[in-house]
Amino acid sequence: SDVCDDHDDDGGPLPQVLTERFVSFGGYDGFAGFVSTVKAFEDNSIVKDAITEPGKGRVLVIDGGGSMRRSMVGGNVAAEAADNGWAGFVVYGAVRDSHELAATDIGVFALGAVPRRTEKHGAGTCDVPVTFGGATISPGDRVYCDRDGVIVLPPA
Repeated sequence: SDVCDDHDDDGGPLPQVLTERFVSFGGYDGFAGFVSTVKAFEDNSIVKDAITEPGKGRVLVIDGGGSMRRSMVGGNVAAEAADNGWAGFVVYGAVRDSHELAATDIGVFALGAVPRRTEKHGAGTCDVPVTFGGATISPGDRVYCDRDGVIVLPPA
């Protein structure tokens, strides 16, 4: 809310507020950072590759096509991302291992949870603009997440 208040009347670009209602699953209910993106449908191979690099406080925004059939982030992925310095995930799709996610020092916002893991075909792309929830999110943007919602600002 404070970020919106600070930027709604400053003459710069307005924050994009995601219209989807995301649920907090991680150990942090509020987190922020510069964005890296993954676009993949029911396959988290690229997600697993992305979180092996140092996160440097970034947030991985995953466009999973809104699928609730397979999980894009689970307990092992979240733990590795936290160990590698990622601030969190915003998942336009599902997660799993919700009890493990809640015990991990990382933010995880997603549409919901499902017990089924993803398939592993290496499909997807990294660091491309993604569009969902009424917003286009690009690598380098800033994302802010808390119980009130998710907002995106350009890097400037």
